[in-house]
Amino acid sequence: MPSPVRPVPTSAPAPSSVVVVGAGLAGARTVAALRELGHAGRITLLGAEGVPPYDRPPLSKELLSRPRPAWLAEDLGIDVEELADDVRLADPAVALAPAADPAAGHVVTTRSGDAVRADAVVLAVGSVPVRPAGWDAARVLHTAEDAAALRALVAPGLRLAVVGAGWIGAELAGVVAGAGADVTVVEAGGTPLERQLGPDVGAHLARWYDDAGARLVAGTAVVQVRADGVRLADGTEVPADVVLAAVGARPATDWLDGVVPRDARGTVRVDATGAVPGVPGVWAVGDCATREHPLLGPVPGGHWSAALHDPEPTARALLGLDGADAAHAPYVFSQQLGHDLALLGVPRAGDAVLFRGDPSGGPSGREGWAALYVDPAHVPAGGAAAVGPDGDHAVPVRAVLLVDSPRDVGTVRKAMNRPAPFRLDLAAALDPAVRLRDAVA
Repeated sequence: MPSPVRPVPTSAPAPSSVVVVGAGLAGARTVAALRELGHAGRITLLGAEGVPPYDRPPLSKELLSRPRPAWLAEDLGIDVEELADDVRLADPAVALAPAADPAAGHVVTTRSGDAVRADAVVLAVGSVPVRPAGWDAARVLHTAEDAAALRALVAPGLRLAVVGAGWIGAELAGVVAGAGADVTVVEAGGTPLERQLGPDVGAHLARWYDDAGARLVAGTAVVQVRADGVRLADGTEVPADVVLAAVGARPATDWLDGVVPRDARGTVRVDATGAVPGVPGVWAVGDCATREHPLLGPVPGGHWSAALHDPEPTARALLGLDGADAAHAPYVFSQQLGHDLALLGVPRAGDAVLFRGDPSGGPSGREGWAALYVDPAHVPAGGAAAVGPDGDHAVPVRAVLLVDSPRDVGTVRKAMNRPAPFRLDLAAALDPAVRLRDAVA
């Protein structure tokens, strides 16, 4: 495991000017946090889509029920036109030149060729959908424009092939199948959400597709994408009127090559405050950043909660204020195929997965259940009682997936956001007759 990224100490004065690159949730929250914390200097916001900031999750969850974007000015009261001095929603950054002397500021060059100088730069550039080579015929669902174009095509009888049974693929499949379309979801992994939740949990989600009126084809890769369908590795043809690629996203950071260190995925590694080590005056928040968490270690972006919450401690650190190291557990919420999922924390490969309740959903198929992700060292074989590192029966739990259990979400979020490891008495936690909050140590 890489060594933790430590906060970068600085004695530099608070910046008089800030450029926020990216006009999504993370960028808008950064602008709002700077103003809320008293920053009176100049703020420039650079966007790429040409529209005001909006929330992305409804694009798939509410594709048909919400025909206009979830504008942040309406939903969160963040009006960037009022908060920032210079708002350029259709002039994205294309280059960054950090100054050799931090006191001289940095220069961000925009697509129009303008050079914007500022004392500090916050990267909130989000991500871009992955579209493999040769898949030009496939649509993606990432922007409000993508959603509008897809919404116009959805009708009873439409044949939709979705490649990828991740969060977006599952959400979209349920919505479109519910509108009477013929939906097939192809997943290269053995189960839905295998990469995010592991195969043990994913196996229990597979039946949801049939229940929702969609077909799932798992364990087979797509080898060809055409306008009229896809071909699978086993030779099967899946005819379609529309093909949508939902095989993941990667940080929109290619333009930072040679300037800001990034990993193989393009993610910017930052400390607990969002500062980029080795590049003074540059910060990163949201999807494009892997942020150091005091209890969970490096946490990749891509969580809605990161875009919502990380900008505030980053703004504090940028302005030299106390309380800049506040941390929260990652949180993902999904509505898919007739079910509600809440994932808190970060599952890790090799974790033991323990089920609370019946993962089949019981006789109704909708009874709530949960999956607990635990270090295997704390789950002895042979049915012996689990023992925590302190010799008691409270065991550290790295992540919790709650399925159709809305009343438990607040309990777990509150406990996971404490400045101490999240611990459960497993004997109590795995008994559905015991309230989960009564199992929290």
